[in-house]
Amino acid sequence: MSSGNCTEYSLTDLKKVLIITYYWPPAGGSGVQRWLKFVKYFSKFGIEPVVYTPENPEMMARDITLLKDIPQGITVIKRKILEPYSIYKILTGKKGESIRPGFIAGSKDKSSGTLKERVSLFIRSNLFIPDPKCLWISPSVRFLKKYLRKNPVDLIVSTGPPHSMHLIARRLAKKTTTPWIADFRDPWTGMYTFKNMLNTSLATRIHKKLERAVIREADAVVTVTNGMKAEIEELSPKRIVVITNGFDADDYKDISAEQETKFSITYTGLFVKDRNPSVLWKVLGEKAARDRRFSEELRIKIIGYTDKCVPEDILNNGLEKNLYVKNYVSHPEAVRQQQSARVLLLAGGQQPEATAILTGKFFEYLATGNRILAFGPKGGDMDNALIECGAGEMFEYYDYKGAKEWIDREYERYLAGTAQEKPSDIEKYSREKLCKKMSELIEETILNKRKL
Repeated sequence: MSSGNCTEYSLTDLKKVLIITYYWPPAGGSGVQRWLKFVKYFSKFGIEPVVYTPENPEMMARDITLLKDIPQGITVIKRKILEPYSIYKILTGKKGESIRPGFIAGSKDKSSGTLKERVSLFIRSNLFIPDPKCLWISPSVRFLKKYLRKNPVDLIVSTGPPHSMHLIARRLAKKTTTPWIADFRDPWTGMYTFKNMLNTSLATRIHKKLERAVIREADAVVTVTNGMKAEIEELSPKRIVVITNGFDADDYKDISAEQETKFSITYTGLFVKDRNPSVLWKVLGEKAARDRRFSEELRIKIIGYTDKCVPEDILNNGLEKNLYVKNYVSHPEAVRQQQSARVLLLAGGQQPEATAILTGKFFEYLATGNRILAFGPKGGDMDNALIECGAGEMFEYYDYKGAKEWIDREYERYLAGTAQEKPSDIEKYSREKLCKKMSELIEETILNKRKL
């Protein structure tokens, strides 16, 4: 509500929102889906989105099936971006390859990699702050400042990582006095991969200064977990709200997948080195060696870009005939594979910082109703969500006993033909309901700015 001579606004009034995002179809991967799904449902809640995104981004993968979720008639502005990754790929002999998140700074050993890779990582860490998309900041601000003079919006949203998107929005919000929401899908300096970069003390100070400025200057900050919220609150944001990732019921309407007759354990998505659950492969290998029937029934399906250490570890445990590996697949195919699995494998980070991470894949797994076997730090957001929904169980990466007992128990249920217990209270994670929550925050942020 407003007072005096101000106008009263509600969600029935169309609000125009500029969304600054690096990830957008036809790029594939989890980073695309959060704001793609918000955009898909915004019209139901009085929001008109205008998307600003690179014309030539570094894509982990292409997935043209995601294009169907872009509503007809919305404005999508694409501008060319200059990135240093082309130089990095030439230096490291990876010309023509995609640079995938987690593969550059995913190692716990800073001395690992070739000399060229270490030099490239040092340059990336200290010359391109906050990330290699920083060269897009100034050109974007110049372009968008002119664009908004002729095409004003009611609010700006930036979503990161990459956190350069926040710096574009920060400068734009200052120049135009437009309200701004900064959406953090992952932490900035609190991300576990940050400590694996080769940052100098100066670079670290710059990162922290920029992070603090974004969080304090944004009119509202959005995070995806309670753990991230607690970390960001220490930097004194004006307002902070948790809006998790979720699942889109539409993704499951036209996909029919019968559950596999074998005891299948399926992982979909990016599988990096530091998320390899070696203890699980040991448990499965030993059980297969003891139990001939289990060996015949077991299927391990790894679907998505995978560090070579993962299949190597599986093979080293004598499971070569049980393993099926496939590179990136379309999102509908990934959903089909998730639906047909007996067990869905979820691997979070091993570092303490990972307690605040709740991957988007968790919600897709949740929507299938299949059992989830997760690895990661106990007591974090992912562990709590699993317990709350009764969808599965999480184990520390070293917990051989716990993983063995869980596999034994689920395999016995499989042999007995026992119906799987379905997770509960998951509708709150539907993309449409989450979009309603985001739309209400947008409305409130606009109103609060107008009152000032």
